[in-house]
Amino acid sequence: MELHQLAGRPGARKTRKRIGRGIGSGKGKTGGRGGKGQTARSGVRIKGFEGGQMPLHRRLPKRGFRNTKFARKLNEVNLGRIQAAIDAGVLDVAGKIDDAALVKAGVLRRAKDGVRLLGGGEIKAKVALSVYGASKSAVAAVEKAGGTVEILAPRAEAGEQAA
Repeated sequence: MELHQLAGRPGARKTRKRIGRGIGSGKGKTGGRGGKGQTARSGVRIKGFEGGQMPLHRRLPKRGFRNTKFARKLNEVNLGRIQAAIDAGVLDVAGKIDDAALVKAGVLRRAKDGVRLLGGGEIKAKVALSVYGASKSAVAAVEKAGGTVEILAPRAEAGEQAA
């Protein structure tokens, strides 16, 4: 085989349709856009318009609330990722493992408002973790391995949980 014999697989290269090049092409005159009006123009689309009927997104009731102003942006880390970093030798189990240690080890790219520990994977090392929050399964797995989890999040009061 020589360089001039190289070619893509059949069907790998597709020629683009040349629209608006005369009636003989089959895509002339209106260029596949139908008749006149808003939809024939470029950059205009009537999203959610149902012919004057009240659109679905306005018929349904509004629900819920996302507290984006005060919500904390947390890094979520599974136990398996922490164990992999310990096995690779980039995370030291002797000291307390917090968000700064996880960033330094390369487990996290950047520290946000805190770390939430999740129970995915398994942990075999005895570690002392200091995190903003942790799932029940993650805490149970760390304590089963002989480690401790310190949760830095403020405790929710009884009134806040009911709301």
